[in-house]
Amino acid sequence: MVHYEIEKKRSDMSNLQSQVCLLGTKGGPAIRTGSTNPTSNLLRIGGQQIVVDCGLGVTRGLVDQGMQLRDLSMIFITHLHSDHYLELGPLIHTAWTAGLKTNVELYGPTGLDRYWAQFIESMRDDIELRTADEGRPDLASLVTIHTLDAGEVLHNETMNVTAMRNIHPPLIDTFALSFKTDDAHVVFSGDTAYLPALAEFANGADLLIHEAMLEEALPALFARIGNTDDRLYKHWLRSHTFAHDAGKIASTANVKALAINHLIPSDDPDYGDEHWHAAVQPTWKGKLYVSTDGMTIDIDRLS
Repeated sequence: MVHYEIEKKRSDMSNLQSQVCLLGTKGGPAIRTGSTNPTSNLLRIGGQQIVVDCGLGVTRGLVDQGMQLRDLSMIFITHLHSDHYLELGPLIHTAWTAGLKTNVELYGPTGLDRYWAQFIESMRDDIELRTADEGRPDLASLVTIHTLDAGEVLHNETMNVTAMRNIHPPLIDTFALSFKTDDAHVVFSGDTAYLPALAEFANGADLLIHEAMLEEALPALFARIGNTDDRLYKHWLRSHTFAHDAGKIASTANVKALAINHLIPSDDPDYGDEHWHAAVQPTWKGKLYVSTDGMTIDIDRLS
């Protein structure tokens, strides 16, 4: 029965258009009045629905895109900063309460197994109650964890996934991801400092989704945060990419379109789309998306 349900799910999704739904688009974990949500994405490709990162708000974002949570089947976490996996456990638990009974393949860095085990323990009272009282399947056993490393991650009849270590100190296990089928190629930079080698990794992609900082807006953002010393500012400079450098990567990679994402800042009313376009324009002349929560990019329409 489970095998039939999995095959039926694949059949139902086989005609899905290749697209990326940018669910959460701000850099950093904090949310404020008027701000966007931290990083999460829904990638529809190769007849599959793949969640890439699980920042705060991912569950509602998926539902708003029309995804049935019981269909959750594959999740990638690029690195272990809270704005990329804070809502991972709650997403899977909520999917379970919404009818999930098939396996979820979870890919992420070393340490993700510890997070999942401790999330299950933290929710043990609720999980045991719902399992006994509502007849639900064992939640812990529904998740299979695969530890990411550089190189080929997944290869099946419809899709090839590869990972590349990027530069996001002090973390070591932090990755860019490439998803490629016969018809579509999408690359996520993950959080990274300017990394020229990423251009080769993304070469010829239909869409490069690259993190970006607006250099001129950083002093005002730092002043607004107000509860940290200069280590945060230094972290931004050594661990993230300015918008114009994201443009360089896209140009060198000869991609069809660039979406700048994980925006720092994303919620300053003094800086809007025109500032991001102005920052990228000197280095990238192609199609540019300045990400907003809920933005959907149809890959099939980029050619």
